[in-house]
Amino acid sequence: DMGAKLRLLCFTSALLAYYFYIPMPEDYEEPWKTMLVLTPFRTAGHLASIADQLGLMHYMDVMKVIMRAEYIAPTSDENLTVTDTEFSGVPVRLFVPKKETGGLRRAVIYFHGGGWCLGDAALKNYDYLTRWTSNKLNAVVVSVNYRLAPEHHFPAQFEDVYSVTKFLLQSKVLSQYNVDPNRVCVAGDSAGGNLAAAVAQQLSVDPEVQTQLKAQALLYPALQALDLQSPSYKENKDDPLLSRSLMVRFWSEYFTTDASLREAMDSNRHVPASSTHLFQLVNWSSLLPAEMRKGHLYSTPTHGSPELAHKHPGFLDVRAAPLLASDAHLRRLPLTYLLTCGHDVLRDDGVMYATRLRAAGVPLAHHHFKEAFHGAMMFVSSLGELAVGHRMLDSYTEWLDKNL
Repeated sequence: DMGAKLRLLCFTSALLAYYFYIPMPEDYEEPWKTMLVLTPFRTAGHLASIADQLGLMHYMDVMKVIMRAEYIAPTSDENLTVTDTEFSGVPVRLFVPKKETGGLRRAVIYFHGGGWCLGDAALKNYDYLTRWTSNKLNAVVVSVNYRLAPEHHFPAQFEDVYSVTKFLLQSKVLSQYNVDPNRVCVAGDSAGGNLAAAVAQQLSVDPEVQTQLKAQALLYPALQALDLQSPSYKENKDDPLLSRSLMVRFWSEYFTTDASLREAMDSNRHVPASSTHLFQLVNWSSLLPAEMRKGHLYSTPTHGSPELAHKHPGFLDVRAAPLLASDAHLRRLPLTYLLTCGHDVLRDDGVMYATRLRAAGVPLAHHHFKEAFHGAMMFVSSLGELAVGHRMLDSYTEWLDKNL
């Protein structure tokens, strides 16, 4: 009967509204649009959690299968030649401008985000971002498909991006692509920002490297896994795109599938007593500005078991946690662009790094988007366009255009 249909319609509408609705902080712009673009991510996360809990498939593997629907083939156009190839045995998507230039070109080596577990250069959003960068800068862009967890753990991801970067920096390869050796940059977002920061640090002390980077561009990077209870981890713990529990999972999966590390990280009890001296390098009470510390009391995290750190030493390794670099090491870094978001568990990682880079005398442009959430820059193509994503993309590419 009509009444039953109406009740069913009301019930379904209420259920959908409940599912779509995400409580948003007051300063989010386009809240309804943001809810809509985030719904597919939440749905994928729910499906992956169910499959994982039922023991059908690993959470990250479910997410990879779902994301595959967003992969696009390398497509050249009137401006760019786009190919999927390999640099030093690592798959990359390569963007080479067709337009003749009088001189040499710039180059950007890009590392995608996805918590070291997900993501691909062929994902529609990454293809758009790297293509846009190549077009705007008339630059060669190398977008790297490094190995992913849970099949591969640290340092595999770092080793892949590092070998691609060293490969490109060889003079014969630079000249093959007509690239100016003095105008090469590494860049990445989220876990890719972590890898870019680690690569820049390692290159600065690598005796085999003749050509140094001109710049690094880090977009809302993850930079330390020692203290996962900083103010931004607490304030954004339920963020719809990157919650604290998902970030803890990404960090732990980067090092091991052993659930005991994830449990220890979740309760912030994973750093052994022998490594407590490292906490000063990530001490948010001295490295964050007052307004970001407001309402938060600093307490040194509780010590974890030495066995855990002995089994999985990655989280204490500067190649996984670039914030652990000494001041002397930071002084060697190139010109830096750093983008952070207000609504992001990783906000404090980026802001602490900015504080330390400034103190080390590294030339730095730190652009903080107070109103933005983690990953917003990915929503710049097709249906999921967000104005703040465009502002972030413009900030990043304009800085590169001026400084690279």
